[in-house]
Amino acid sequence: MRTALYLRVSTPQQKSDLQADGLRRYAVRAGLEVVAEYRVIAVSGRKEGRPQLQALMQAARHHEFACILVWKFDCFARSVSHLLRALEEFNYLGIRFISVQDQVDTASPIGKAMFTIIGTMAELESSLISERVKAGMATARARGKRLGRPATPPTSWRASKN
Repeated sequence: MRTALYLRVSTPQQKSDLQADGLRRYAVRAGLEVVAEYRVIAVSGRKEGRPQLQALMQAARHHEFACILVWKFDCFARSVSHLLRALEEFNYLGIRFISVQDQVDTASPIGKAMFTIIGTMAELESSLISERVKAGMATARARGKRLGRPATPPTSWRASKN
């Protein structure tokens, strides 16, 4: 199966060789043919606009491989919502996604269940954040705090200041 490796390290001092070697060993054991490698160095996993990630996504849309192999989920994405969107797209494209250290393979029944659990947890996280924001805003209002943008002075006042 044609496979792409995706590696990310947080700092230039960290070596991506550990991930690369581990992923290659896994690919050999699993009978996967590595056809592409995408390395991201010193770019946050929270940032979705990583050029190598964009290149991987573009290649996936062109069906250049049938499997993506990562060391850990958090090497691919730190945001559950970003991970979920990517996994949904891979699922739609028929691309298998394997996280070696997390032992999740979306081609297996357990991997599919994990995908569903991750989706459910992402939805729960979003709901909880929304509830906390609403509660915080209500508390602030009750204490007399003004919310939103500051009021704009009348046009006549701004004109007289110039």
